[in-house]
Amino acid sequence: MTLQTETTDQQSAAHGFDNDNRQAATIGDAAREYLNRLRGGDMGSLPAILGLVVLFVVFSSLHDRFLTTYNMANLVVQAGSICVLAMGLVFVLLLGEIDLSAGVAGGASATITALVMIDHGWTWWAAALAGIAIGALIGLAIGSLVTLLGIPSFVVTLAFFLALQAVPLKLIGSGGSLRFDNEVLRGLSIKNVPVTAGWIAAVLIVIGFAAVQLFQYRTRATRGLVHKPLALVLVQVAVLAAIVLGLTALLSANRAPNPDIFTIAGIPWVAPVVIALLLFWTFVLTRTRFGRHLYAVGGNAEAARRAGINVTRIKITAFVIASSMAAVSGLLAASYTGKVSPGSGGGNVLLYAVGAAVIGGTSLFGGRGRAIDAVVGGLVIATIPNGLGLLNQASYINFLVTGGVLLLAASVDAVSRRRRSAAGV
Repeated sequence: MTLQTETTDQQSAAHGFDNDNRQAATIGDAAREYLNRLRGGDMGSLPAILGLVVLFVVFSSLHDRFLTTYNMANLVVQAGSICVLAMGLVFVLLLGEIDLSAGVAGGASATITALVMIDHGWTWWAAALAGIAIGALIGLAIGSLVTLLGIPSFVVTLAFFLALQAVPLKLIGSGGSLRFDNEVLRGLSIKNVPVTAGWIAAVLIVIGFAAVQLFQYRTRATRGLVHKPLALVLVQVAVLAAIVLGLTALLSANRAPNPDIFTIAGIPWVAPVVIALLLFWTFVLTRTRFGRHLYAVGGNAEAARRAGINVTRIKITAFVIASSMAAVSGLLAASYTGKVSPGSGGGNVLLYAVGAAVIGGTSLFGGRGRAIDAVVGGLVIATIPNGLGLLNQASYINFLVTGGVLLLAASVDAVSRRRRSAAGV
């Protein structure tokens, strides 16, 4: 089998139900093929989606405020920074590597952003770009040490995890904090998209998705290439439309505690940021040469090298992307809390992000994963403390439940990998 064929197979397996049923003639055939894939160990994001459904059912049955529009909007904001950080980590995990410094890299980048705005009067966009640039430089340094010197990523990123905690501690001081109250950056968490604009964006997303799917179907059908049945394409468009328009309707309702006095309505600004990043990185992974090469290196680095792929450049770029996304995540986290402190990005931030990627379906063994995995897993991770907080459960319960969910996801990944190996996939 050639590397090109291997890469195509890896991508098809990694991209899930959307790409693996193209040879089915009917929805029934597509369903049977999907069940065969599940039996073969290729579960994708299905376990995370089912887990999210279970969490919603349990928490909504135990507390009547869980499914309120106010709490759903709060859940979106809480999940934002986790989803973004996990999206960046997907690129590193696809290579079978790890980045333990991503959380504190985000905290250090947010510190730089806040400092140049407060002390030097930079505009918000210039300060944000400076923070993201710091993240990219951190990733460049990590990737270079891992690929050029051959130091294990665990050791390199552990060293950066320890060292980067000194940045906010030195710049802010022990016990201090920097206010993150810029109207635009802070508004990502506390302000909402105008309702009309939200509806327009939702409709455009549905129309755009439908146009892309139908164009792909028509192109493949006219060229005689394998493709999904038209009925399946229409079902996928209908499902996406129901989700997008349903969430838009939910978040467009007035969720103010006193609706007769003031109005709080619209999609939180953090949601469009996450969606834009999701669409962009999904395009990169599925429609670009870099994405194909990334999957190839993650599947078999030596075979990729012999095929002429610059493995060193691919690995360094993956670490740069991960740290840059960590910087964006740090900005969103600071937007949510309204400040930057020496502990920003520390604690369990990284563990939650890694957990989100793995729970969503990204393999710890490399070669399999998608950007959407991070978003689905991030919602699962954010739902647990959100629901337990409403139930007034002790903090240790949150850790126990989250740890159990992560262990279950890792077990599913290991079992799925064993089944795929047994099936010769």
